[in-house]
Amino acid sequence: MSEGSSSSGATPALSRYESQKRRDWNTFGQYLKNQRPPVALSQCNCGHVLEFLRYLDQFGKTKVHVEGCMFYGQPEPPAPCTCPLRQAWGSLDALIGRLRAAYEENGGSPETNPFASGAIRVYLREVRECQAKARGIPYKKKKKTASKGNEESSSTSSTIHFS
Repeated sequence: MSEGSSSSGATPALSRYESQKRRDWNTFGQYLKNQRPPVALSQCNCGHVLEFLRYLDQFGKTKVHVEGCMFYGQPEPPAPCTCPLRQAWGSLDALIGRLRAAYEENGGSPETNPFASGAIRVYLREVRECQAKARGIPYKKKKKTASKGNEESSSTSSTIHFS
């Protein structure tokens, strides 16, 4: 019954992470092709990556209150508002981790990896801080603990942290 058990010699089913990475890589490649003029992957730089991240905001599902909003800084606003939906910081961080790996797996060199650029790290840090502030939740780095739930933490941490 499993997908990987066909007798045609097909490759085994990809893990969820590998499937996401492939889908993200294809989406980014399509984004570059749709630019006017189209951008070759070999010409891609961190500016293209930043534009891609901003483009993705229009598909976001996370309400991020603007400073003038009466709910700015409230963790659980009591009513709806007109503030924009954005991509959540954690989603962007995970996306960049997958694209960073995919770039190198597809022949890119670590030295030229636009997803590993300092500008990307700065952008992600600014998004994280802005979203935390807008929700009234100060961002605190989580300390690594070996105690409870190794299984739980491994299933939710598909990100590569750049520090």
